[in-house]
Amino acid sequence: MTVTVDPPLIGGASDGDSLSHRVAGRLNSPLTSYYLVFGATVTLTCIGLVMVLSSSSVESIADGASPFTEFWRQLMFAAIGVPAMLVAMRIPVRTWQVLGWPLLLVSFVLQMLTFVPSIGVGTKGNHGWILIAGFTLQPAEVGKFALVVWGATVLVRKRPLMDQPLHALIPVVPGAGVLLMLILGGKDLGTAMVVMAIMAGLLFVAGAPLRIFAAASGVLLLAVLVLAQTDNRLDRIGSWLNGCSATSADAMGACFQSVHGQWALASGGWWGVGLGASREKWGLLPEAHNDFIFAIVGEELGLVGTLLVIGLLLTLCLGLARIVLRTDDLFVKIATSGVLIWVVTHSVINIGGVIGLLPIVGMPLPLVSSGGTALITMLAALGMVLGFARRETGAAQALAARVGLVQRSLAVLPVRREGRNR
Repeated sequence: MTVTVDPPLIGGASDGDSLSHRVAGRLNSPLTSYYLVFGATVTLTCIGLVMVLSSSSVESIADGASPFTEFWRQLMFAAIGVPAMLVAMRIPVRTWQVLGWPLLLVSFVLQMLTFVPSIGVGTKGNHGWILIAGFTLQPAEVGKFALVVWGATVLVRKRPLMDQPLHALIPVVPGAGVLLMLILGGKDLGTAMVVMAIMAGLLFVAGAPLRIFAAASGVLLLAVLVLAQTDNRLDRIGSWLNGCSATSADAMGACFQSVHGQWALASGGWWGVGLGASREKWGLLPEAHNDFIFAIVGEELGLVGTLLVIGLLLTLCLGLARIVLRTDDLFVKIATSGVLIWVVTHSVINIGGVIGLLPIVGMPLPLVSSGGTALITMLAALGMVLGFARRETGAAQALAARVGLVQRSLAVLPVRREGRNR
């Protein structure tokens, strides 16, 4: 029988120092990335289901429907998204590379359907949805996922030529440009900004020359300024620059949603008014179950609830970043970076808009806001990344040990051994 003996404490090291070393050792486990991403994903999805039910019930009753209408719809999409995540987790890297071009072409076709009068659906100036079998889907969410997989596939093959600007740009920029133009044709500025961020991130991680970004930044900034002139976006941006408050001239106009979102956050205090007890969701806060669900979290669960959601998003991003830094596979590195940028841009734009640091552009909070297509595609993308994490050196061997789920989860936590010198 082999007996493991802890080394003696040297130089007067304290138990606290030893504990910190053990914690660092556990966090360096090959399964750490897997559990960070998996745990944060599942927890955020569950919180999202609860908050969608809470924030949408009143509006559903006002529309003459069941208070569970939006919840059941979101639960159904989650029931599709979770198996999609589990399937994506099992797909090999080589298969993802084969799927790159087909996914991009499918996203093009779906996005073009938004312009078909009998299928395309518009809301509040945007025309980026399609109606199929009674369900409204947003093809741009599929486009983001397709761009990540396709972009990583192309850039891996282009890696030896990335020092040449022309090879770095083609075909990634034209391909992403087609998707971008189709999205902008539906006047969806927020989604277009996310697509541009993903494209830039993929090129950066792949090693594209920095001078490309200097030139592209000016062009993209000009494009955003031009697009901001359409519909009510300029009014919203102008009101945001002037400062939205209850006493501002636009308090009942362009600032209405922002003001009520901030009131919801303010009224929540430290611990919130209680789950289900929000007052702003009673027809006062538009899109309470979608773009402004973070405000309802703050009102009902307080500052603690909002910090919990932010902490889980940071945990998710930490797990994704850890995979990027630890892998030697360029495809895994680029694709995971794309998903990371996707999560970060959505989170920053959504939360920034709710708390007033950014103008409101209509962006859902990842895994939390109501929205079936966004939930399914995000879960599928994270499933792909979880598959990458499962293939990290040493992870497969640890998973093959077939110990219980709880025991595997505890494997990343520090264990206090008996018999340590005190």
